[in-house]
Amino acid sequence: MADKQRIGMIGVGLMGHGIATSVLRNGYPLAFLEHLGNQPTQDLVAAGARPVSACAELAAGSDVVILCVTGSPEVENVLLREDGVLAGLRPGGIVIDCSTAMPSSTLRIAEAVAAAGGRFMDAPMTRTPKEAAEGRLNLIVGAEPALFAQCRALLASFAEHVVHAGPVGAGHQLKLLHNYVSLGFATVLAEAAACAQRAGVDTGVFVQVLAKGGGGGVVLERMRPYLEARDASGFRFTIANASKDMGYYTAMAGELGAARATAEAVRQTYARAADGHGQSAVPSLVDLLAANS
Repeated sequence: MADKQRIGMIGVGLMGHGIATSVLRNGYPLAFLEHLGNQPTQDLVAAGARPVSACAELAAGSDVVILCVTGSPEVENVLLREDGVLAGLRPGGIVIDCSTAMPSSTLRIAEAVAAAGGRFMDAPMTRTPKEAAEGRLNLIVGAEPALFAQCRALLASFAEHVVHAGPVGAGHQLKLLHNYVSLGFATVLAEAAACAQRAGVDTGVFVQVLAKGGGGGVVLERMRPYLEARDASGFRFTIANASKDMGYYTAMAGELGAARATAEAVRQTYARAADGHGQSAVPSLVDLLAANS
């Protein structure tokens, strides 16, 4: 491990735990921030990870700090608060933000990291906790080319596909574009499935027709277990997170002056569903729409 970067991890939730597992498996020394929102961490500690109680302390002992938190408010908090990452960041220290965040916030954060003597990249991810644990995430990276090259091996330790999208902020822009398309497809499918349910259409036939035609694809396959057997494990993404991400997307589109009427309708659908059902998985939108249409 002597030649490996020392990694500090903030956010050991469903996705972050998988990242931490993969980083350890590839021989990187790892410390992680203790937090009530973490998944159980006994396995990480058994594999050599070290728990730390404060962000500044974590940063002081790390060459690279990886963030995997909910969104921009949480990123800003762990970095900028009095005992945050920037208070302990080493000269030349690297911050990699794997969260889904607002690009305009990302640019401000990158400036703050640079002012503290560090370097920043946004590297939001796609895929699920299963691929995270397997080291097979997709990463969309916004960074200067030299920093991207320096961190390429680390990123590859927990990702199967790594795309260099452009400068800082480009990763978060593309992640929001990706999530809009993915969550938008899921909303259209859920609304159609709810209509089919009310019409008495056979679910097996409904899925078969979509799969063989223009409705086929990744989103249908992730939603399919729920449509057929009310099994939401194929799409472990909460309605609250979907609502948050769609809010980020419509805000970004608004800042850019881009068309967003369809996106706003999708955002409103998730926002309504999140009121009372925020921790339910996205596929459950089918039954919520069928009941409340």
